[in-house]
Amino acid sequence: MKKELENREDIYKLVSQFYVKLLEDDSIKHFFDEMVKNGSLEEHLQVLVDFWDNMLFYTGSYRRNAMRPHLLLNQTKPFLNEHFKTWLSHFNTTVDDLFIGEVAHAAKTRALSIATVMELKVNQ
Repeated sequence: MKKELENREDIYKLVSQFYVKLLEDDSIKHFFDEMVKNGSLEEHLQVLVDFWDNMLFYTGSYRRNAMRPHLLLNQTKPFLNEHFKTWLSHFNTTVDDLFIGEVAHAAKTRALSIATVMELKVNQ
């Protein structure tokens, strides 16, 4: 049964299930190879929980530069338009599979904004 997206536990469920989809998708999983290989996926998921907790609930739990690691990764594994579409599709599907309500909608809206800005920045 779907529920409202309400807290950090819900965000963890969202990002962990989202990453299952990403890691199963041959068109995008290569971006995460190093993270999976060196065992830092769980650490990354916790960073994402902080990020989304801050984005959706304004907790101040994320104090990093979200763009920097992506710009660095883009130097060795370039992001293409199709990657952003795939990322966004998996994110939206995961939100829709798990949650309903205003915060779930806000998560999808913010994800679109993030993908749009990031795509513009990596293609400068």
